[in-house]
Amino acid sequence: MTERTKAPPLTTAAITDKLVGSLYRRAEEVARAAVTRHGEGWDPTPAIDTLLTSRVTGLPIMLFALAAVLWVTVVGANYPSQVLTYLLFGLEEKLTLLFAALGAPAWLHGVLVLGMYRGLAWVVSVMLPPMAIFFPCFTLLEDLGYLPRVAFNLDAVFKRSGACGKQALTMSMGFGCNAAGVIACRIIDSPRERMIALLTNNFTVCNGRFPTLIALSTVFVGEGTKQVLGPGLAASLAVVGIVLTGVAVTFAVSWLLSRTLLRGVPSFFALELPPFRRPRVGQVLVRSLLDRTLFVLTRAVLVAAPAGALVWGLANTPVGGHSLLVHLASFLEPAGRLLGLDGFILTAFILGLPANEIVLPILLMSYLSGGTMVEAESLQTLGGVLVANGWTRLTALCFMLFSLLHWPCATTILTVWNETRDRRWTLAAVLLPTAVAVVVCSAVAHAGGVLAALAAG
Repeated sequence: MTERTKAPPLTTAAITDKLVGSLYRRAEEVARAAVTRHGEGWDPTPAIDTLLTSRVTGLPIMLFALAAVLWVTVVGANYPSQVLTYLLFGLEEKLTLLFAALGAPAWLHGVLVLGMYRGLAWVVSVMLPPMAIFFPCFTLLEDLGYLPRVAFNLDAVFKRSGACGKQALTMSMGFGCNAAGVIACRIIDSPRERMIALLTNNFTVCNGRFPTLIALSTVFVGEGTKQVLGPGLAASLAVVGIVLTGVAVTFAVSWLLSRTLLRGVPSFFALELPPFRRPRVGQVLVRSLLDRTLFVLTRAVLVAAPAGALVWGLANTPVGGHSLLVHLASFLEPAGRLLGLDGFILTAFILGLPANEIVLPILLMSYLSGGTMVEAESLQTLGGVLVANGWTRLTALCFMLFSLLHWPCATTILTVWNETRDRRWTLAAVLLPTAVAVVVCSAVAHAGGVLAALAAG
């Protein structure tokens, strides 16, 4: 007499999947029986979804799409950036002549022209072309209906990390703006999982950091590998690597939080994939340029103007034979070296708290004597200034990692406070990514130093 083997008990996830699947199958049966369609051809959506959501092809296609968008951005932004630089810095010379003709004092010319205007000129010439290309491309993918497929592909990984699959959607919003990603966390029902998504959204590369990452990748990766891959492709792959690092850190920190401060069982949700639709190109261009590009650029300009004046003031206020800026950078130098950076870089990140877009312009203004920013004719000029101040590829890598992982901008911090109304969680949203940035950059700097020593010896 043989005993019947008992089937293993169904998990909550399996029950949920069976229930949702049966409901959708029944809905499809009712729709087929009740609806008669005339003049409609073959619907390609199921066949396309087989490729885009497959475990084998889904992730490679997703990575290829991201790399393609970044490649178009990197290659397409070079020429318009050079044109804007020529026009804006040419206008600076005319402003200088105007101030001289009016007999304006040197300090006023320094604050308004060498500080405020030059900072604005750099932000516009470097940031506007990449944003004007990246945002429309990203919005086209969104309007096409591809972003829900990205969320579907990442759902299982978020569940394994102890988080909710909806966090993939909030992370996608973070690519536009981390503050918007924090607000999007409202779609997560569980307070525990909502807090995990909120605390880790900063690890998603926002639009304010993309221009900086693209510029540094082009200078330190693209130019060095132009004989092998070409500068555009190499820089694009480098930025993709930084983006994927942020995604990996999101998974790791979500897993850690779900097993320490925010313990619990991940919830489940049903994601209905919308049908693909033809992108409304005209509407997408208008929406991406007005709602995203100009919004971000306006915020950067409003922040860059006073920041440029502040940096010029710090660099031209002598105390004990050195400027206030030099004193601050010297104080931060040991911490900067520990992270593979320097004191001026940490100073730029601190002064750039209002917006990530202005960190690199502040750094350039800090490096140059007199506190004025370089008249950057090209990214090669940018690279020359950085190399002259001791930068290596390891420095650029640590800078990009710190830019990816460090504390949120002021707008995101304020948004976290508005969403939580809790000082402790707002402070955690600042300290958690900062601690991760310190650990990662210190490890990379130490490993890079050891490899350099081994290569030299």
